[in-house]
Amino acid sequence: MSFVIADGWFEGVKHCPSPNFGERPAGSDISLLVIHNISLPPGEYENGHVERFFTNCLDAEAHPYFAEIAQLQVSAHALISRSGELVQFVSLDDRAWHAGRSCFAGVEECNDYSIGIELEGTDTDPYTDAQYQTLTQAAQAIMRKYPGVTSNRIAGHSDIAPGRKTDPGDAFDWARFLQALKHDTP
Repeated sequence: MSFVIADGWFEGVKHCPSPNFGERPAGSDISLLVIHNISLPPGEYENGHVERFFTNCLDAEAHPYFAEIAQLQVSAHALISRSGELVQFVSLDDRAWHAGRSCFAGVEECNDYSIGIELEGTDTDPYTDAQYQTLTQAAQAIMRKYPGVTSNRIAGHSDIAPGRKTDPGDAFDWARFLQALKHDTP
């Protein structure tokens, strides 16, 4: 499968629009892909809580952890579930609220020029084959559409916010992903 991006949206995937985004600053070129992980509650998967969180619909009373985070307004451009499903929340052309205080190659505020993709997971649970496959295909589509994103401009959240963030964690196999990206690039 090869993803196609039109008007900032992946075609043929589930769209779950988030209100948590803004315009990119004038003159900002998309030139970075940031890989994250998330699971809600931590370590639990395929339950719809991440979608509710990114759309400000998370029930703070459904789990003790949710009471701590339900009021936050965050988003990523997309989420890749354990089964490999890609769900998009924010147009790639817009500024999602995924990176927070961050810096890449000396340039602050990565949200301004990056695309954020969440993998459903934790720092320590191995990611699935389906997730690597979807991530590779999504990254290839992003690189075709936004030539400023190259294999040298793909980073983990931990790389752009060291000391503050640890994702995608030790469980993420960078060599596997980058080899697949290089090998499978059309």
